[in-house]
Amino acid sequence: MNAGNRRSRHAACTGLALALPLAALAACGGGGSGTDPAAESGSGTGTISVWAHQGQKSEDTALQNAVKAFNSSQDKVKVELKLIPGNDYTKTITATDASKLPDVMEFDGPTMANFVYNKKLAPIDGYVSSQTMADATDASKAQGEINGKHYGLGMYDSGLGIYGNKKLLDAAGVKYPTGLSDDWTAAQFTAALGTLKAKDSDGKTLDLQETGGYNNEWGTYGFAPIVWSAGGSLLKDGKAEGALDTPAVVSAMKTFQSWKTYVDPNTDGNAFAKGRVALSWVGHWMYPTYSKALGDDLVVLPLPDFGNGPKTGQGSWAWGIGADTKNAKAAGAFLDYLLNDTNITAMTTANGAVPATKSALAQSPLYKQGGPLQLYADQLAKPCGDTDITKTCVAVTRPVTAGYPTVTAKFSEALNSIYGGADPKSTLEKAARSIDQDFSDNAGYKIP
Repeated sequence: MNAGNRRSRHAACTGLALALPLAALAACGGGGSGTDPAAESGSGTGTISVWAHQGQKSEDTALQNAVKAFNSSQDKVKVELKLIPGNDYTKTITATDASKLPDVMEFDGPTMANFVYNKKLAPIDGYVSSQTMADATDASKAQGEINGKHYGLGMYDSGLGIYGNKKLLDAAGVKYPTGLSDDWTAAQFTAALGTLKAKDSDGKTLDLQETGGYNNEWGTYGFAPIVWSAGGSLLKDGKAEGALDTPAVVSAMKTFQSWKTYVDPNTDGNAFAKGRVALSWVGHWMYPTYSKALGDDLVVLPLPDFGNGPKTGQGSWAWGIGADTKNAKAAGAFLDYLLNDTNITAMTTANGAVPATKSALAQSPLYKQGGPLQLYADQLAKPCGDTDITKTCVAVTRPVTAGYPTVTAKFSEALNSIYGGADPKSTLEKAARSIDQDFSDNAGYKIP
């Protein structure tokens, strides 16, 4: 999920991008006009450049091993890999002219549409094999698709849930869900917090990962599911007004606001692992820490249902082809190799994320049917995309739009204010107006 929390029009844009990678994207470049960039097919042989974000050491090693194995598996294509520090990665792509970008590049999912808008990514259809495309999960494909064309596929995906401490829940007599079919309603979840509070020495029973505040990408990724579960949306038909600020969303945000009294600030990051709280609202990435701390007392639950079914965010880092590549055939061959079961299993073993292909997912000890994190796979098996958010789908893609930086900045700012006590109705209405004004100023960020 790792999107960073991150004005002569050109010169100031570069400086702004260096300081504020995600928020600056919307202001940068003049894209949106003309036709889709067409990468040159090339010969399918020779040296290609690949850029990726430098993550944790185990991830870097998995990627470096995949590149070495690809290079030694054949003699037609040689990959030269460049790792760029994660905190600088998005701003580096933003500040680099399309002609200077690599043949293959990694990108954080929500930034994709802006890179397409600014003509930095080309469609991968026709360059990756039909087998690679068919094996990608529907959720992964949803994140990478614009107007029927695919610009990216991921090695892994993401999801949210509530981790529960079985011992504390049972001691308080709290009944909890076993999966998506019997999820808590928002009222039941709130009642459970109250029941747990009565048995808790300091009355703090919930972790919402609040240490960094919510005016950042965690605010959007972590809590937009409340909006979707209430039947709303961050954006509908290119507008936030009437989607983000509906009475149902306002009511849901009042409920979210009411939870603050139960929340452990978690300044040491150990509120759940040390047993201070019984519930932690976070993603798959905390499983290694939590399972080590709680063992068999760890249970994994879906987020509560605010009326439109339980929802989760999804999406993570993905791979695409630079719009100015002269060798898209070779780029596609590398992507086919990178997205095979061996490499995806190595990467998801390194970072604990959900495999983004059907075949690797089915073999995953954590996420396969009967595995401890099966819930995350079940959620991703019911993708909504970013527009058709029905009661029966679960995994929602953050809005696939070049204006996403504005959407996330305004929503997370509103969420942070609401959590701090601001009036949900007027705060959401203000955020919706700001988003719509920006989209109006930029002709809706239309991508041909």
